[in-house]
Formats: sequence, C-alpha cells, structure tokens
Amino acid sequence: MKTTKPSCKTLSAEPSRTIPADSWQHTKLWQSVKDALAALPIYFRSDTFIEGINATDIFTLNSALGATIENQVVETLNQIRSVWDPADTYRTFAFVRQPQTFPDVVLKDLSCAGAPILGIELKGWYLLAKEGEPSLRFTQTPAACAEADLIMVVPWVLSNVISGRPKIYASFIESARYVAEYRNYHWQNLRDAKTDSIIQMPTGILPYPCKSVASTDTPISDKGGNFGRIARTGIMDAYMDRIKTMPLCGIKALYWLDFFKIFQQDATDKDIAIALEKLKRRITGEDLLTPSIDREDVLRVIHTLERILFS
Repeated sequence: MKTTKPSCKTLSAEPSRTIPADSWQHTKLWQSVKDALAALPIYFRSDTFIEGINATDIFTLNSALGATIENQVVETLNQIRSVWDPADTYRTFAFVRQPQTFPDVVLKDLSCAGAPILGIELKGWYLLAKEGEPSLRFTQTPAACAEADLIMVVPWVLSNVISGRPKIYASFIESARYVAEYRNYHWQNLRDAKTDSIIQMPTGILPYPCKSVASTDTPISDKGGNFGRIARTGIMDAYMDRIKTMPLCGIKALYWLDFFKIFQQDATDKDIAIALEKLKRRITGEDLLTPSIDREDVLRVIHTLERILFS
C-alpha cells in the first residue's frame, strides 16, 4: 500500500463530480446499478411489521430497525437482477453486505476471491427521526473511494406512519468520492475556514475494499462532533426539499415531522391536541399531493391517531 505523511489541506475550488470512463469494461453495469437503486421503492417489500408503538417512541425506530432495512435493501437488489443485469452477463455476481467495512455493500463475484466491481455505502434514514435530517457520518478519505463507489441514503417510514411495514422512498444517490471531497471542501472553506483544517490521510490510493483505520479524514478541531455529517454540508439540500414534500398517508412528511416534534418535549394533552388541530388545518387548507387519496381518508388517519393518543 502506498502511503504518505498526513497533510493539512486547504481546498480552494469546489470539487467536481467524476464518473467512470466509457472505456471501463463495467461502465454499462455501473449505470444499470444506479438505475436499479433509483427504482428500489417500486420493488422493495418487507416482512417486518410494527404495531403498538407509542407516539412518544416514534423517534426510536431508526436505531431499532435501521440495520434491518439496510439488509432488506440488499436482498431486494439481488432479487431484481434483471434490472441491473438484463443480459445475465454477471450471473455469478451478487451484492454482499459487509458491516464495519467501507464500502459496506459490494458487488462481487461469488465464484472467486477477486476484487469487487463497485461498492455502495448504504445508510437507512428513518424519515421521521427527530433530527429532521440524516444523522449519518461519512468520514472516508477521497482516496479510499473507487471512482465507481456510491453513497446511498434510503429514507423509510412505516406504511401507516405509526404502524405497518417499512416503506422506502426515492434515495439520495451520489458518487462516494465526490461526497468525500465536497465534505472536506465545505468544512475547510465554508464552515470553519480559520480554525479547522483537515488531516487528510492518506494521499496514496488504498487497496479495494479499504479496511485501514487510516482511511478516514479527521479535522484538527471538531468540538461539536459534526465532521462527516454530510446532510449539514449542503450537498443534500435540494434532495431534502423534495423528499420532505413526499406524502405519507397523503400528508407531507414535513407536516408529520412538525407534529411529532411535540413529543420531544414534555407535552401535555393540551399541547398534543393543539398540534393535532394544526395538522388538520394544514390538510384542509391545501391540495393533497396524491390525487388518488381522498381528503376524508387522510382525516380518518388523523382521527385514528387522535384516539390512540387520548384513549
């Protein structure tokens, strides 16, 4: 492995996204995999069923089910082989989960011990988590990311919001190397330019997949522990704006988020009742995003929630 001494770098120009060259023998597969990732909400099915959870515990679902959702995403990818390998060219290949190693999902040949073709850093994100944004940290150095590696954030929620089976929505899919470069650029040049340089380690290209502890970048100072929280760099802003308008049971996700915030505090019955009334006013005051959903059906969901909370 080629290594050099750690260096503190100041990045003067915003990084640009790079993609695998057309001359790469797996470029067509790489694009097909991206198409399959984008289509996952159509094919995803989960056997997990949740019911009886208290509204006050709604925020705990991410830690309770996050790993399960990620495993089921990988299973779904292998089940829709016809989407990413329609000609059956890669019949001995499969997506394999390898937790605690970057990237945590790889597409590899199961018939031999060769290097993976590409990797996906896969993160599940419970859409109603109290942070209101993905809390994942991505600290991998750009040199540890192969050009074909991707990072994928999969938003999910229960089908009936507080019960039902997990349902996933359109994911954030981006080049892992580009995200790593953008994270470093944001940290040094936009956020804490005067005080927080980054020890980027190493500058040499690492073996793939990377297992070295020296493959992560570290800021000289990070009092708030925020380095690597890519949702706070701005790179996901446009995506977040779109996903929060997605309807959950006919109601915008951001309205649900606003409602459940009341349970982060010591809410009284009066506080909860006021929050419910506000949610109902929002529903009756605007057009629903999904034409197939009747406004009265949506209000019935609210009334059911109301009975659960005050029964």
